[in-house]
Amino acid sequence: MATGPVQILVIGFDKPEFSGAIREELERLREQDVVRLVDMIVVHKNADGSVERLQESNLSTEEAQELGATLGALIGIGMGGEEGAEIGAVLGAAATEDGHLLDDKAWYVDDSIPPDSAAAIVLLEHRWALPLRDAVRDANGFLLADAWVHPLDLVAIGVLAAEEVPA
Repeated sequence: MATGPVQILVIGFDKPEFSGAIREELERLREQDVVRLVDMIVVHKNADGSVERLQESNLSTEEAQELGATLGALIGIGMGGEEGAEIGAVLGAAATEDGHLLDDKAWYVDDSIPPDSAAAIVLLEHRWALPLRDAVRDANGFLLADAWVHPLDLVAIGVLAAEEVPA
């Protein structure tokens, strides 16, 4: 299974009003093979403090286990070379036998969010990047750095630039 770059997003919602629009947009992007929802945990803490949870993925259990084995092997390489990779692959596959890569208990979201709010932890695979990645690899290219540029980053650059301009 070819895997594109995976991004982790942690999103907060104040007084959430979930209408299904986010789910519809994720499905639209999936149908166009732009992104794939690797895993997602949504925790909604109601005003009375009660908690509702949703966990969802576009991966089958087998795909999740395969990806878990790959991730485990990569971590294992760093810990113990080839032997570590083999152990990591087994542990990674076992950890995803429920079909999810995210462990909802490991994030402590319930305790972290105030009443009448929600949080989502999302692993999103960027499928659109697969052909670009392959073309770069085929040209003997390699990644030197990557980052996301957000609108507030540009505002901060403007503020810094304004401070450097003599009055």
